[in-house]
Amino acid sequence: MEIKEILYQLRRQKGWSQDQLAEKLYVTRQAVSRWETGETTPNTEALKLLSRLFDISINTLLGCPRKLMCQCCGMPLEDDAFLSKEPDGSFNEDYCKWCYADGAFTYASMDALIDYLTQQFSSEAWPPEQARAYYQTQLPRLRHWQPSKKD
Repeated sequence: MEIKEILYQLRRQKGWSQDQLAEKLYVTRQAVSRWETGETTPNTEALKLLSRLFDISINTLLGCPRKLMCQCCGMPLEDDAFLSKEPDGSFNEDYCKWCYADGAFTYASMDALIDYLTQQFSSEAWPPEQARAYYQTQLPRLRHWQPSKKD
């Protein structure tokens, strides 16, 4: 789906007129109309406002959701409902809402996260030792646990 169709659908779902949406975004009704007809697309600042207003990521708004994965725990982020948010309400597409919220990380160390994941997801079919070994192998590959590169 293209951005023009997504914007139209989102606006209609809220029951807003083009004038009402324009007022919330500090743009003209004509700007909203041009976005919805595909004549133009919203600029970066308008996309940020639209993302917050409709509570969806900019990538989803643009019609090209990426295959995202939490860079702390490795969980697939298939739905915007799983994405974390920054203190200003904008989405952070690098982390899930359980690992990062309002500018702070939940887990102080990889070991703490591995302990939690092992406890939550091990089972009779996937014993704790096997789960722990899996997480110890996979988590260091994620960006959050990579040592920062010094220039």
